[in-house]
Amino acid sequence: MSRVRPGWLVALCAAIVVVSAWLPWLTTSADGGGRANAIGGVVVGELPVPPPGFGVGQLIVLLGAALIVAGAMAGRGLSGRLASSAALAISVLVVVMTVWYYRLYVYPPVAAGYGLFVGGAVAVVAVILSVWAMVVAWSATNRA
Repeated sequence: MSRVRPGWLVALCAAIVVVSAWLPWLTTSADGGGRANAIGGVVVGELPVPPPGFGVGQLIVLLGAALIVAGAMAGRGLSGRLASSAALAISVLVVVMTVWYYRLYVYPPVAAGYGLFVGGAVAVVAVILSVWAMVVAWSATNRA
């Protein structure tokens, strides 16, 4: 019987977080309306935020890419303890960065878009799955 590998689910959640960065994270109806994604691209209209350059949204994408690697390593059983622990730490950082993004850029007349909610919710799911991956990895090494 094969063992459960929740690390793959962590990698899937991380991929969804990375893809959600291109969805509208900020919206406004002021000055003709507008939308912006997490990586700083303004889709329609004009938004004063986020400022150009490297910011929290780009950091979320980079952390998501690292979480994909850590989740895949935990899923394959490569350095299971270390990979699952790293996945937990990175997923918590992604949640913290998402909350920080909300605190920095969401204020009237700018509202949170559906991409922010998708990214934040899936990041929280990744934290839960990372805990599961950690429990599986640590208990599997104790049995061997």
